[in-house]
Amino acid sequence: MAPSGSSTGKQLESAWKLGGLTFWQLTGKVIHGIQEDDLFGRASELAYNFLLALFPLLLFMLTLFGLFASRSNELQSSLLSYFADFLPPSAFQLLKAITIEMAANATSGKLTFGIILTLWFASGGMSSMISTLDAVYHVRESRGWLWGRVIALGLTIAILTLLMTSLFIVLVGGHFSDWMAIKLHLTSIILIVWKVLQWVSVVLFLTLSFALIYYFGPSLEQRRWHWMTPGSIFGAFLWLVASAGLRVYLHFFNTYTATYGSLAAIMILLVWLYVTGLSFLIGGEINAQIERAAMGG
Repeated sequence: MAPSGSSTGKQLESAWKLGGLTFWQLTGKVIHGIQEDDLFGRASELAYNFLLALFPLLLFMLTLFGLFASRSNELQSSLLSYFADFLPPSAFQLLKAITIEMAANATSGKLTFGIILTLWFASGGMSSMISTLDAVYHVRESRGWLWGRVIALGLTIAILTLLMTSLFIVLVGGHFSDWMAIKLHLTSIILIVWKVLQWVSVVLFLTLSFALIYYFGPSLEQRRWHWMTPGSIFGAFLWLVASAGLRVYLHFFNTYTATYGSLAAIMILLVWLYVTGLSFLIGGEINAQIERAAMGG
């Protein structure tokens, strides 16, 4: 039975009032939950599954780009520019080299192969995220393996669709901003405005992706859709800050090259994927603690 408009409003209000908790009470509960639910260990599991999903995902997207022959290179550049903004340089160079190599071999004949691998491995990562959210919300998975896999596949397709949409927006918006800059003779201002809008689109993409997974992921009896929650916003913000912090750290104190040698780039990529998973899980922990407090748990 769907909740009434008034109850939904109260639930939304409760989410932003932190379920009646003070900021410090919520912070204490989240810290305790991170330890109790072993989020650091689960983030390692997510990083491994993300790594398995990443390159089949790239193969799938590059093959799709091939269907838009006239814009294939531009779409590829847009995809790489996303990673360039967040990945540490050495990890990005590794990813770029592999992407260029796969792009040279990506054909429409490999589309089915790419879809199968991408959806299988990426949904494996999504399944891991779902099981972790079940632990965070302290619920048992009651949907069965098959239905759980269907949900994971659906979420994977939804996130891929969002990513493709954002790439097309960047591509079309880039051409539009160039046209505006030439027509209005305001090149520098237009470029600044467009860069700001790109960052806004990244934040919206992240928060909406988090919201979808937080809503459909855990096996809850009652679900409440929120476009934005404290957990999704904090998780997206933490990921952006952690990604920037990792870049800064590696710029000044890059010990990975000395420690891992030729494996440094892949280790740095794994660390970034770990940070990504941990940010997502902490956001989920925040939402779970707020919801339990709102229900008097």
